[in-house]
Amino acid sequence: MKKPKISVAIATFNEEKNIGPCLESVRQLADEIVVVDGGSTDKTVEIAKKYGAKVIVTDNPPIFHINKQKAIDAATGDWVLQLDADEEVTPELRKEVKDVICDTGYNGYWIPRKNYFLGRYLTKGGQYPDYTLRLYKKGKGRLPCKSVHEQAMVQGKVGYLKNALLHNADPTFKRYLQRNSRYIDLMVKEMKEKKTGKNPIEAFKYFWLKPSHWFFWTLIRHKGILDGFQGIIFSFFSALRFPRAYWRYLRSS
Repeated sequence: MKKPKISVAIATFNEEKNIGPCLESVRQLADEIVVVDGGSTDKTVEIAKKYGAKVIVTDNPPIFHINKQKAIDAATGDWVLQLDADEEVTPELRKEVKDVICDTGYNGYWIPRKNYFLGRYLTKGGQYPDYTLRLYKKGKGRLPCKSVHEQAMVQGKVGYLKNALLHNADPTFKRYLQRNSRYIDLMVKEMKEKKTGKNPIEAFKYFWLKPSHWFFWTLIRHKGILDGFQGIIFSFFSALRFPRAYWRYLRSS
């Protein structure tokens, strides 16, 4: 039986600190690497080319999934593994991927993900296993490209992998705030599209109800407090995205 070929598809924008470790982690896995870059001003493209990646330079849309989909479309392998530049494939996951792509009974796989936050990988607070649908047969998986938190849509049967993908998302608080601010801007955009009300009831929901529910749900119900001060900080600041987004929405027009 012919061995299936696998393409790794990545969208990037100023990821010179992350793209090297990411591509190194798939060097023994990928038959092809496709990088769609949103016009980086650092050495992202240069580093990607050193790893033999096919690089496509374009613009940088607010919804990053648009460029991810461009990378998926440009891939030519039998299977596509879509990664973010700040993610790494462990040796255990690499072996598992090689094994499962020979099983033609599935068109896609959910992969558990460990999220790095201020010095540790979060294991509670609803942050693990953070399943993400990233591995699929060519032509069977697509991104809707409508929301920052959306998952791929896969035609046919989908399975689950056991070994985790490492997401080195927030090694510093500064990086967390930068990423969080981008997500808040997209929340504001969605509020405008849905024509969210600007009234006391909506204000109560976004300023008090939603953040308090999220904070206690992640910290207590999902035991985020067991992740130490990182778990507490994550629950608190992720809860603050609701009032921050609504405040920006009120001021936007």
